[in-house]
Formats: sequence, structure tokens, C-alpha cells
Amino acid sequence: MSFKVILPTAFVRHTDGQKQLVSTAANLPGLVSEIDTTFPALATQIKDENGKIRRFINIYVNDEDIRFLGGDTYAFQDGDEVMLIPSIAGGC
Repeated sequence: MSFKVILPTAFVRHTDGQKQLVSTAANLPGLVSEIDTTFPALATQIKDENGKIRRFINIYVNDEDIRFLGGDTYAFQDGDEVMLIPSIAGGC
């Protein structure tokens, strides 16, 4: 079982230029652990000091917000497409 993790341009500088990752994690905590091991610089961007996903990072599984799928308890499925999207704020 594996799935694709798609990263926005803002995160690519923390992954040696990789825009996509392949993961076999069972759930979101497992994915965060994989990222922490493989790309520690990216992990600091998506996790807070307590190891939790930062509140401004949105995670989508097959275009559905993971919060509506069970959050940390959602079990990734073979072929899922996961996107890590930072919120954007600002403007006049």
C-alpha cells in the first residue's frame, strides 16, 4: 500500500526540490513521522513545538479535508493523493 503526497512550491525548498513524496504510512501521525525522518526541515514547517500539525496547515486526502475524514485516525488507502497546503493570509 502506498500513496502520493503532493507539496506546494513553498515546501519544495525543504525537500531537495521534490514536489511529490511516496508514503506507506498508515495514518497522519505515521506520515508526519516519515516526513520528520526523511525531511526534518519540512517537518519544522508543518509541526509545532509539541509535534502536532500547525493549525495553518491544511491536509486534503483526494480533495477532501482530512478533518472531515477522521483527522489523525483516518487510515490512508492505496492510491490516495494527500496534499499539504499552508493557509495564506494577508492583503489589504
